[in-house]
Amino acid sequence: MARADDRIPDREVVESQFQKAVRKHDILRALIITAGVLITVSVAATITASLFVQIFRIEGSSMADTLREGDLVLVIDDLYFGKGDIIACRYEDDVLVKRIIATGGDVVDIEADGTVVVNGSPLEESYITEKALGSCSIALPCRVPDGENFVMGDHRTVSIDSRNAAIGCIDDNEIIGKVIFRIWPVRGVGTVE
Repeated sequence: MARADDRIPDREVVESQFQKAVRKHDILRALIITAGVLITVSVAATITASLFVQIFRIEGSSMADTLREGDLVLVIDDLYFGKGDIIACRYEDDVLVKRIIATGGDVVDIEADGTVVVNGSPLEESYITEKALGSCSIALPCRVPDGENFVMGDHRTVSIDSRNAAIGCIDDNEIIGKVIFRIWPVRGVGTVE
């Protein structure tokens, strides 16, 4: 026959077992909360990204030195874009990344040395390294139709853009958004201007 004190564990054993159970419960609760937070953040980030922000990889050198081939950029769906903004736009089955030079109603002319003139005033273009007329098959001067944009790449000698009759001016509805941030490569992470 067992003695009464053999069946009843002493106080330290009970407290130790109780603390183990509490820790196990706390760990399980923390894991469940963490998983819930991660799922919520992932869903919110996916919805936000699909509605407002997209990531594009730069192809080609038409935006050098501002953007280089292989750079990854964030494009924000912005209702307002204007002169000087770098935008991503649809052209046939491709996405082009170019800079808005002029908007609806503006008159664009490009001099033989590559100086861009908008509404009679030469543009101050600190973002280009060399001026060039480039591949120009449109009649100049050119009036930009309302609701459209005259776009050019920053690397004027190689960029195919609104100077080419095949592309022409880009309709506002074809603009995906404004390029705002470079996320890759690490050496170039930052805002894009």
